[in-house]
Amino acid sequence: MQRRDFLRGAVSLSAFPYHLFAGPTKKSASDVVELGPKKVKVTRLAMGTGTNGMGGSSNQTRKLGMSGLADLLRTAYDNGVCFYDSADQYGTHPYIKEALKKVPREKIAILTKTHANTYDEMKADLDRFRKELGVDYIDVMLLHCMMDPDWPARKKGAMDFISEAQEKGLIKTKGTSCHTLGALKASAKTPWVEVDLARINPAGAIMDADPQTVLAVLKEMKAAGKGIIGMKIFGAGKLRHRVDECLQYALAQDVVDCFTIGSESIAEFTDLTKRIPAASVRG
Repeated sequence: MQRRDFLRGAVSLSAFPYHLFAGPTKKSASDVVELGPKKVKVTRLAMGTGTNGMGGSSNQTRKLGMSGLADLLRTAYDNGVCFYDSADQYGTHPYIKEALKKVPREKIAILTKTHANTYDEMKADLDRFRKELGVDYIDVMLLHCMMDPDWPARKKGAMDFISEAQEKGLIKTKGTSCHTLGALKASAKTPWVEVDLARINPAGAIMDADPQTVLAVLKEMKAAGKGIIGMKIFGAGKLRHRVDECLQYALAQDVVDCFTIGSESIAEFTDLTKRIPAASVRG
């Protein structure tokens, strides 16, 4: 099998071919990349805050509490990781607000997500989100958990408001997070989408389709100039026993600009920042 076939398809984790994914340049969690056509500057690693996030809480909020999660986010900043991934569903906006009391807002890229459908719902969400976060603008606004292929029709009102807010400087860039192949394909073909949050790992765990199929859609997105953020890098925890393989796989994909991982302690975050450079060049 040729190297490109490994890179496009699923990889057997029983004998991971490290040499096929080894890069010539070491990459780090704190590398700054420009995301999508608006070239929003983010770090290669985003601090996920929504592990098992639902109903306004997540593993991070439940395990760490307000001060603990704020300290984790500040530790990330102190180590050069300046990209915070949140969502209304996770209830983590106030935690980011707490972290920002000791972290300069202009140094942080904040991503959040909305379930709004209509223009008025989105207007209310943006007003509330900014208050909860304690910020004037949001760097990346995503329509959360798109599953229907016809989501552009159903979300038109929310999309229209987001576009207006972007013109006013209240949102820097916009897009979707996708949870089915049909929705992902729709995002690839929709010009409104500037950034997509896509599930990707070498085993196809908790993904929209097999890795080869997903990567083909992500390649289409990238060709259209869209920014791509990887998620479910460890398959929602199912691949946490194969961290190095998963990291090397994600780091080897030219179509993935950056990725979000939800550390649940400072020790986990510190370990991750050490593993990323090693994984990027491991042969």
